Amino acid sequence: MSRTRPFLAAACTAGALALVVFPAAGLAQAAGDQWAPPHTVDGQPDLQGVWDFRTLTPLERPSNAAEVLSAEEAAKVDSDAVAASEAADAPSDPDREPLPEGGDVGAYNRFWFDSGARVVDDRRTSLIVDPPNGRLPELQDGVKVQFFGDDKPSDRPVRLRVGGVGLDGPEDRGLSERCLLGFNAGPPITPGGYNQNVQIFQSADHVAILTEMVHDTRIVPLDGRAHLDGEIRQWMGNSRGWWDGDTLVVETRNFTDKTASFGRNVVSAIGSGRNVHLVERFRRVSTDTLHYEFTVNDPKTFKSPFTAVIPMKKSGLPLFEYACHEGNYGLHNMLSGARAAEREAATGAGE
Repeated sequence: MSRTRPFLAAACTAGALALVVFPAAGLAQAAGDQWAPPHTVDGQPDLQGVWDFRTLTPLERPSNAAEVLSAEEAAKVDSDAVAASEAADAPSDPDREPLPEGGDVGAYNRFWFDSGARVVDDRRTSLIVDPPNGRLPELQDGVKVQFFGDDKPSDRPVRLRVGGVGLDGPEDRGLSERCLLGFNAGPPITPGGYNQNVQIFQSADHVAILTEMVHDTRIVPLDGRAHLDGEIRQWMGNSRGWWDGDTLVVETRNFTDKTASFGRNVVSAIGSGRNVHLVERFRRVSTDTLHYEFTVNDPKTFKSPFTAVIPMKKSGLPLFEYACHEGNYGLHNMLSGARAAEREAATGAGE
C-alpha cells in the first residue's frame, strides 16, 4: 500500500503556460520533445510496470481558479501538502482529553493518506480538460445523484463507492465498503485518498490493467473481437482495445446499472452506468510518465461528453494484494452496531 495526499484546495489566481496540445490524444507536451517510448518484443510501445496516479490537482476546477497555476502558486500548493504531511506524522498528544462517551471518533487522519503528491506537470487547475471550463457538464433533467452522508433508506441501488442509504443490510452500503469496487479504481481511473496505483501487463494480443484497490484486473483483448452482447453487464464493463500509433486505446461499454455513470470518488454517484460509453487512452510520454486520458459519453446522464487527463508516474515499488474481503471488519461492525442500537431502542420502548 502506498500513501497518497489530499487534493488541491487553495484558491488560484492568474497563471499562464505555453503548451503544444495533441488533439487526438488530449496530451500536453513541451514543444520539440521527440522522446520515443521503448517497445516490447512484440513491437508494441512498452507501458508495463506500476504507475502512480496520485495528484493534488482536483478533478474539477474551483470556481475562483485560473486555468493554470503560476510556478509560484504550484510550489506553494506542493509545499503546503508537505507541511501537512509532516504535521500528520508528528506524535499524537498523550495528554489530550478523552472523547465524550458515545462521541464520533471520525475516520482516517492524515497519517493514512498518501504523501508525496504534487500538482500535474503542466500546472492545470483541473484534471478535466474538456469542457474548457474544467467542470463536469450539466446533467440531464431527472438524473438521480446520491451524495455521501445523505442517507435515504429508499434510494436503491446504492451506487456510491463509500457511504450508503442505511444500515439494514450490506446492500444498503457503498460498493467499496462491500469490497466490490475500489473508490478510485473506476473505470475510469480517478485519483483519491490512497492506494492510487495501477499495474499494466502486456502480451501480443492482450493488455491487463490491475488496479491496486480492490485488486481487480481488467483483461483487454487487442485481437479485434466484438464486445459482449448488450444484455451481459459487468461491474467494470466490457473492454476492447487497439493501438493507435503509440497510444493504447481502450473502449468500454456494458456497464451495469448498479454502478454510477460517474462519481466524484466518495463524494457523489451521478446517474446510472447502464448507458456509459468510455474511451481511455494510455500513452507513455517519458521514461517515468504515462499520460492517461478518458472520455465519458453518457447522453442519458450528461448533456455533453467530458474528458480528463491524468499523468501517471512510474513507481519503483511492487504492488501488494489489497485483500479487502479477508479483512472487511468495517461492514460487519457497522451492521452489528446497527443491530445493537435497535435492540437498545426496543428495550427502552418496552420499559
